[in-house]
Amino acid sequence: MTILTLTLDPVIHLSDEQFYQLCQVNRDIKFERTATGELIIMPPTGGETGKRNLGLSGQLWLWNQQTQQGEGFDSSTCFKLPNGADRSPDAAWVKLERWQVLTPEQRQKFPPLAPDFVMELRSTTDSLVALQKKMQEYLENGVCLGWLINPQDQQVEIYRPGQGVEVLQSPTQLSGEDVLPGFVLDLSKILT
Repeated sequence: MTILTLTLDPVIHLSDEQFYQLCQVNRDIKFERTATGELIIMPPTGGETGKRNLGLSGQLWLWNQQTQQGEGFDSSTCFKLPNGADRSPDAAWVKLERWQVLTPEQRQKFPPLAPDFVMELRSTTDSLVALQKKMQEYLENGVCLGWLINPQDQQVEIYRPGQGVEVLQSPTQLSGEDVLPGFVLDLSKILT
């Protein structure tokens, strides 16, 4: 199954609450929403992508448990970006002080912020160009560090504000730099 984009007539506009309720009523469907209101229906991942995604999220979770510097999120979490888009990175992390200023209701629903860090893992059905645009959107909305992991091409693209995209060929690990101090992602089983 490929990603489907549903363009709603300009007359039909889902409020944030209506979009949230649509997602709650259809829990088996993963939705995203662009800044212009298009609904994106994401297919479930296959076994290899799911295995890799768990490896990525697990490493981020373990580091976060040890450092207690923020909150980590899996691919089921949808964030309301400042531009109005609702996006679900494959893994994300938010600094603790930014998370703590949100109200309990904001934390319960789709957090209204851009994460400090995001990871996207390209599956065999993902368009590389579409993922690259999504990574740029993250940066434009305040993400401080983003990794686009592309097993098909054995590459990782690193996104940082105000810098060009850095492309690494077959890296074995990635540093969380000053955004995730001390975090090192082991890619040995991800890019294979």
